[in-house]
Amino acid sequence: MIAVDLWLNETTRHADVILPGLSPLEQPHHDDLILNFAVNSIANYSAPVFEPEEPDRPREWEILVRLTGLCTGMPAEDVDVAAIDDGFFDYMAFTQGLDGAEIRKHYEHGGPERILDLTLRTGPFGDRYGENPDGLTLDKLKAQPNGINFGPMVPQVPEVLGTADKKIRLAPQYLLDDLPRLAARLDRAPDELVLVSRRHLRSNNSWLHNVGPLMKGKDRCTLLMHTDDAVKHGVVTGDVVTVSSAGGSIEVPVEVTGAIMPGVVSMPHGWGHGKPGTRMSVANGSPGVNTNVLSPPNFIDEPSGNGALNGIPVTVTATTT
Repeated sequence: MIAVDLWLNETTRHADVILPGLSPLEQPHHDDLILNFAVNSIANYSAPVFEPEEPDRPREWEILVRLTGLCTGMPAEDVDVAAIDDGFFDYMAFTQGLDGAEIRKHYEHGGPERILDLTLRTGPFGDRYGENPDGLTLDKLKAQPNGINFGPMVPQVPEVLGTADKKIRLAPQYLLDDLPRLAARLDRAPDELVLVSRRHLRSNNSWLHNVGPLMKGKDRCTLLMHTDDAVKHGVVTGDVVTVSSAGGSIEVPVEVTGAIMPGVVSMPHGWGHGKPGTRMSVANGSPGVNTNVLSPPNFIDEPSGNGALNGIPVTVTATTT
């Protein structure tokens, strides 16, 4: 097992080799995922806050490219990172009707920023390497530290659809075929309680748990339970309960609230620190419990085959008061 990480945590403690990339503040950043939620077309680039103390230290993308070559059976030291990077760039250029080898002449260096420049320049606001002289380039974006707002999103349906009739497939046949099973499930007897996941603003997944200032305050690894259910189970806020499923059981403090539906309990994911072999001093001081223990291996989403992480049938019993 090979891990790319800066921490010896609950996952990387199992690795045979840990390869450290640069920290987030030593790397540039471009907002990509935010575009899935944006209401305006925007571009925003953030330069590294700090230069790496070791300038020759491999960047994370270089490590991942070398591991890609390693997976093909090639010794890691023989992987030609630049050639793989060039090949990927050339393919992306080809998809835009451009000659990658010619386009690469515009650049002194490869890597993610070259790919980012390509995507910006061939996007709807780009200069297409001189075709639209006033269009966007990475250099122009870097000159705008607050980013660029191109205005409201422009509808692109049905133009971007790849279906023959330019319609969205809302009900593909494999989902229709699963409706009888769904109907039978809706008619089943209700479970006593079902477990759903949640996040907390100061506890994004697990990677903020080793930051001291964000771990201050009350315990955030609690089981949310509706007031009516708490009365039925004879528990109050602060009581420790045992939550059990077909997969296993955990002990966790209860937090009684009216902000959750009766019949539903909720646990945050990303907890369960304090394991042997980890070096997470802050996180290990407030370990919480791992809700993955409660996920039965056969509890899956039938159409996709993915593990179902919400709606797990559970029971709750008082442990201490």
